[in-house]
Amino acid sequence: MSQKTWGGRFDGSTDARVEAFTESISFDKRLYRHDIVGSQAHARMLAEVGLLTAAEAGQIVKALDEIGETIEAGKMEYSISLEDIHTHIERALIAKLGDVGRKLHTARSRNDQIVTDVKLWVRDALDDLDGLLKELQKSFVASAEREQGVVIPGYTHLQRAQPVLAAHYFLAYAEKFQRDRERLADARKRVNVLPLGAAALAGTSLPINRESVREKLGFDSVARNSLDVSSDRDFLIEFVFDLSLIATHLSGWAEEWIIWSTTEFNFVELPDAFCTGSSIMPHKKNPDVLELTRGKSARVIGCLQQLFLLLKGLPLAYNRDLQEDKTALFDAFDTVAGMLSVAAPLVAQTKLRRDVIAGRIEEGFLDATTLMEFFIAKGVPMRSAHEAVGKLVRRCEQDRCRLSDLPTTAIEEACPGIGSEIRNVLGVANSLAAFKSYGSTAPAEVERQLRGWQERLA
Repeated sequence: MSQKTWGGRFDGSTDARVEAFTESISFDKRLYRHDIVGSQAHARMLAEVGLLTAAEAGQIVKALDEIGETIEAGKMEYSISLEDIHTHIERALIAKLGDVGRKLHTARSRNDQIVTDVKLWVRDALDDLDGLLKELQKSFVASAEREQGVVIPGYTHLQRAQPVLAAHYFLAYAEKFQRDRERLADARKRVNVLPLGAAALAGTSLPINRESVREKLGFDSVARNSLDVSSDRDFLIEFVFDLSLIATHLSGWAEEWIIWSTTEFNFVELPDAFCTGSSIMPHKKNPDVLELTRGKSARVIGCLQQLFLLLKGLPLAYNRDLQEDKTALFDAFDTVAGMLSVAAPLVAQTKLRRDVIAGRIEEGFLDATTLMEFFIAKGVPMRSAHEAVGKLVRRCEQDRCRLSDLPTTAIEEACPGIGSEIRNVLGVANSLAAFKSYGSTAPAEVERQLRGWQERLA
């Protein structure tokens, strides 16, 4: 028999250049476990409906386990002439069982087989990513606990804006990565729909039981339209979009800490184990892990674009173009998993330079907005209060002083009728204590949020 799964229609052999061009075994071999699990469920179902005997199904299941062990041991010989992982496993099965092995592909096409394998793989990848994201959240929450009470400047436009607790800052990233986890969990719902049984595109005339396979493989439901199944890669785009957003969050964090680690900012002390030096400048300590995290985000986003372009304009149902979906999928996942694997310990081991931050915390008029809100609370219209505080800041810039250094008379000139209690909101400590709203950097609110995160991630 032909080594190809489709060889009967053809007289001659495939050109070696075509085999090299069309093979996918070089990258889809990582699906072997999922291909075996899916095939075992399929064999058991075929026995249940009488298309295999129980003994034949048992032989197939056992032989597939043995093939899996061979692959695990690195003893499988791969050949581009066998195209993909499905063919390698099927040919190994036939070599073991002869005609019994040839029965496995009954009522199944490589079209529904591959999308089932990929969904099984993505489902595991989703669970792995959730665990990595949770570990990163734990690192940020632990940093929030460790740096309780430390006040840092909050920024907009990379300009000093208002004071925030360092714990509030760290918990902001716990929130971002929680949304990422929730998106992954939601995507899992659409991944967890069984394609197997759609066959090539139209289903099969054989009496299969798709519900039985669904139950065996742990899918939530069965895909309803066989024509849709073999072309559906929506779940891959959704998954890689989620990966792209995780990468974007990691990149933004990396950029922030790259800036914070400069001599000009000097806010954080990065651990030596996550930095590198210079081949020529002996004093350098470079944040290479953070820079590569920032750089690799572009690679992940590129994978998303690759998938969009791959699917654009493809007609129903299966087209060989879809073979190329896995390179983008695997690369995006591997990249993000790698980024997360170094992010959690880096966060855990990075310390704030408290003395440097405290020495400069009163710079930049971080209490200006609180002063404006004090005026508003006294009945001054918001726009009038905004203008009055702006004039005070301008005066401070001219006199090279802080708002808290201004005499009360100067403040009353800008906003008549304001009493001496104005001193209760000037300065970073007073400004911070003035916050009240839910979700704000108010100390009591941050403490409540911190305890909530610790309970959620326990």
